[in-house]
Amino acid sequence: MRARLSGVGLALCLLSAACFGAMGVFGKLAYAAGVGPEALLALRFLLAALLLAGVLALRPGLRSGGPGPRRPLGRRLLLTALALGAVGYATQATLYFTALERIDASLVALVLYTYPALVTLAAVLLGRDRLTPARAAALLVASGGTLLVLLGAGGVRFDGTGVALAFGAAVTYTCYILVADTVVHRLAPVVLSALVMAGAAVALTGRAIAGGGLDLGFGPAGWLWVGCIAVVSTVVAMLAFFAGLRRTGPSTAAILSTAEPLVTAALAAVTLGESLTPVQLAGGLLVLASVVVVQLRPRRRTALPAEAPAAAVS
Repeated sequence: MRARLSGVGLALCLLSAACFGAMGVFGKLAYAAGVGPEALLALRFLLAALLLAGVLALRPGLRSGGPGPRRPLGRRLLLTALALGAVGYATQATLYFTALERIDASLVALVLYTYPALVTLAAVLLGRDRLTPARAAALLVASGGTLLVLLGAGGVRFDGTGVALAFGAAVTYTCYILVADTVVHRLAPVVLSALVMAGAAVALTGRAIAGGGLDLGFGPAGWLWVGCIAVVSTVVAMLAFFAGLRRTGPSTAAILSTAEPLVTAALAAVTLGESLTPVQLAGGLLVLASVVVVQLRPRRRTALPAEAPAAAVS
């Protein structure tokens, strides 16, 4: 029975990584179908918030994270969760999808995936964790891999501003995770995720309206790719991850989540004709290896903030 459940957990974690990894490709296809970045961002979080609200309505047990008593949702906790979405996640998503307009999806994914090392480094500097020899080695490996990704551009479309935006998304996601770590143990995961999505939806929709309104004049193909981002790469990815996490534990889930940028690179090569140079590929593998090293011997079992892959846990 345990083996069967473990197999289900592995499959769910890999499904989550594949869904998250497809987001960059869906974003590129949405842009090609005429969807603007403002509409894409606002619709992604609006649809995700509505879907998660529906999930919570159909499955009331998820409001408490399990069969136990429900956790009280005070005003301060509610505002904090909404602010995580309105400020942290909205900013991260804006930087990510703006970077997608300038550079290849595979390169965005590899640069973004420096965030696990950044989370580890920040946790050490803040005194939340200690710097073990393995973690120090992982940080050095991640730094070297990132350097190879940036210097090995070759014939790949490379734009310094786009790379800076992608790295800004990694830094913002790091800050989001560290702040979310202060509230993630006080709310059920799906409830926190729904609140984060709602906060981001309000912020991004309000910004789009203030900037002249949402342009929804794109065709059915645009709606298809926006729907894929909201349903597949947000709601399904997140729910599959939480379900897999419960069966495998954080360490295994963290290692499996390293498949995410590999999925992005593979899908981008097949659907968009993108490719990485051998030097960039080697650098990307070093970055992913650093995530595995950091997570092989976790010091404590911890819950995860909304939509954060397991590698984010420091």
